[in-house]
Amino acid sequence: MKNFNPTNTERRFKAHVSAIGTTQLHLRNPYIIAWWSAAFPGFGHLLLSKYLRGYALFLWEIVVNNMANINLAIVYSFTGNINMAKEVLEPRWMLLYLPVYFFGIWDSYRTTVDMNKVFILAERENADFASYNIGAVEINYLDKRRPIMAVLWSMFTPGLGQLYIHRVLTAAFTMIFMIVFVYYSNVLVAIHYLFIGEIGQATAVLDPQWFLFIPSHFGFGVYDSYVNTVENNKLFESEQRKFLKKKYQHFRVKIPQKE
Repeated sequence: MKNFNPTNTERRFKAHVSAIGTTQLHLRNPYIIAWWSAAFPGFGHLLLSKYLRGYALFLWEIVVNNMANINLAIVYSFTGNINMAKEVLEPRWMLLYLPVYFFGIWDSYRTTVDMNKVFILAERENADFASYNIGAVEINYLDKRRPIMAVLWSMFTPGLGQLYIHRVLTAAFTMIFMIVFVYYSNVLVAIHYLFIGEIGQATAVLDPQWFLFIPSHFGFGVYDSYVNTVENNKLFESEQRKFLKKKYQHFRVKIPQKE
């Protein structure tokens, strides 16, 4: 059940509130979105709520990166072992990796520019949209939440910040793959060895190929939860402002003044 059903006479809507999340248009910096696509293909599109494209690029990155041993080569190159970096690279998969990697960066930049133009038009039209949705499995509604809480929960476990602001799809995706990366990288085992003072053993047990996925994934969880909390708050204020103007502004309300 929704508190508003669109008539579909409007050309553009700036938000959609459903049982699994709130999707909205807002202004974004194309360079920041492109940077996230460079850090991890798919992240830029997920920030734009282009989920199918983002998931496809994300899965492609994991598969092809592992087959080409790119992360492992990066670790060797950072430690000055250039010959070993060349040795571990698989050229057949590496050459397959590059075109899609650059496409992700270019496409996320181009899409951001286009979506910013669409947002400006949707903002001017200011069409009504449902701000409340209740169903058999979930309830979602616009309200104000604290960005710092989204950041803190994301720092504990990536995905919890998205759950806090009801981005269910992104939250499930982020949490599932965080488990995959942590498990295959043996990072928790390495932390256990660090706590008992076995630094050499902690370094030896880490799998650098899987471990290098974690920093980008962790940072994405924090950034995405923060930005969307801020934008959801703006969307709530915009919808509330329009509702009050429509329902009450035409009445001549006198506010008593204290003498």
